Amino acid sequence: MVILKNATLIQFDPPLVAAGQDVVIKDSEIIEVGSNAGNKYQSGAAEVIDLKGNYLLPGIVCSHNHFYSGLARGIMAAIKPCPDFVSILKNLWWRLDRAIDQEILYYSGLISSLEAVKAGTTAVIDHHASPSLIKGSLNILKKAFTETGLRGITCFEVTDRNGLEQLREGVEENIEFAAEVEASWKSGGEACLVEAMIGGHAPFTLPDEGLELLSGAVAQSGRGLHLHLGEGTFDGSHSHLYHGKDLVQRLNDFNLLNEKTIVVHGLYITENDIKLLNDNDCYLVHNPRSNMNNSIGYNQHLARVKNVALGTDGIGSNMFEELKFAYFKHKDSAGPLWPDTFLKFLQNGNDLLERNFGLRFGRIEKGYQADLVVYDYQPPTPLVADNLAGHMVFGMGSDSVKTVIINGKIVYRDRQFPFDTDSIYRKARSAAKRLWDNMDSEAAHV
Repeated sequence: MVILKNATLIQFDPPLVAAGQDVVIKDSEIIEVGSNAGNKYQSGAAEVIDLKGNYLLPGIVCSHNHFYSGLARGIMAAIKPCPDFVSILKNLWWRLDRAIDQEILYYSGLISSLEAVKAGTTAVIDHHASPSLIKGSLNILKKAFTETGLRGITCFEVTDRNGLEQLREGVEENIEFAAEVEASWKSGGEACLVEAMIGGHAPFTLPDEGLELLSGAVAQSGRGLHLHLGEGTFDGSHSHLYHGKDLVQRLNDFNLLNEKTIVVHGLYITENDIKLLNDNDCYLVHNPRSNMNNSIGYNQHLARVKNVALGTDGIGSNMFEELKFAYFKHKDSAGPLWPDTFLKFLQNGNDLLERNFGLRFGRIEKGYQADLVVYDYQPPTPLVADNLAGHMVFGMGSDSVKTVIINGKIVYRDRQFPFDTDSIYRKARSAAKRLWDNMDSEAAHV
């Protein structure tokens, strides 16, 4: 049992700022919250921590990421000019994912997990691709999650871009991993931190056979679909040319839309697509920094989509930064939404966790999972519920993350991990160099 005393609680939706609160944690769950609530538990507590008025935030979720790109920062490989989005995929990302082996993937996942925790992100919904390493790849990522204590959901990105045989192998990796997670949950194993989804790349690399197999995997596993959609104009054009349908309509025809479905980006979708997403209670994950980096335009649909969450699409896991970019880019595009709406989008990542884990997340209340962030921000102006979103957008950042608790365990204390990270970063730099060399070696033989 851990007791956090004298905390100033922050909750995002509805906004709350409440000083002088105790939070009592038993195993992975919050069992009591209130003024002096910890007093009656002190004799049985393993640790009592006086937060001295520091803020205590609920868990923060990155709702879409690519941990396989964790070693791409500052990449030095020969990348051809990329005049459009499909060229970026072909010349950079599809070369990178083919260059991944076991060691590269492990350190990519490990570094990505460490940096998520340091930024106050307690859970990441990952979308994985490594065509040269399909079988067992999701377990490598699970190992990275569990070694750092980060909560996560992952899946394998099914695609036909390397042939139908690899497409089928990708589906099988999703099914096998979901079955292993299910078995581990039932046995009380480490999968309490990790869940599974069923992954797909984007509809333009998924023929009808692929969607049929994904539909079967969703039905068999009980997990939701997680795929890119409408990231560029090509995706919708391809769907109309070869299938005569809107993008989301095509997914709906294969029974792939439900409350666990995540579609990512969704810049270029139709009004009927939006209606289908809303009617089926699906989520759209908005990734503003990635959209800007790839010059694909701005998503004008956010105000009309029922469920929106925020992700990074592989640009780290710092959700304080992503929240700011999401709001400022929206205002730069003459959008109508205000900071409180974007704070709700950030909070919605916890709703996605609830839908997939079947537990309660995102509030500092009795019965919720103890995924928490101790935050030592010094506000230069009063911080109250009514202006919380303004502080989040215009001031608060990951530099104030002090301690991170996930699943009831302190995984990052006073800005330190409980294990050496220097050697991890050193080995990651070596793996990154080999990844970049692999990319150039492949290009030389094409």
